[in-house]
Amino acid sequence: MAKQESIEVEGVIKEALPGARFRVMINLGGKEHEVLAHVSGKMRMHFIKMLPGDKVDLQLSPYDLNRGRITFRQ
Repeated sequence: MAKQESIEVEGVIKEALPGARFRVMINLGGKEHEVLAHVSGKMRMHFIKMLPGDKVDLQLSPYDLNRGRITFRQ
C-alpha cells in the first residue's frame, strides 16, 4: 500500500523550542490551530535560521495533524 500524500499548509512561528522544534499557528478551515513542528533536514544542513513571527510552509501527515515538518521559510 502506498503512503498517502502529506498536507501542505502555511503558518506563522509562534515559539521556538529546544531541539530545532517550533510551535506554529496554522489556519485550517477558518480556525486557528497550533502545531508542533521540526525543521527538515535540508534546512538544518544549510543552517537556515528561523525566529518567532516568520512565515513558513509546513507538511502535515494525514494521520496526525498536531505534528509537522517545516520545509520552507518565506
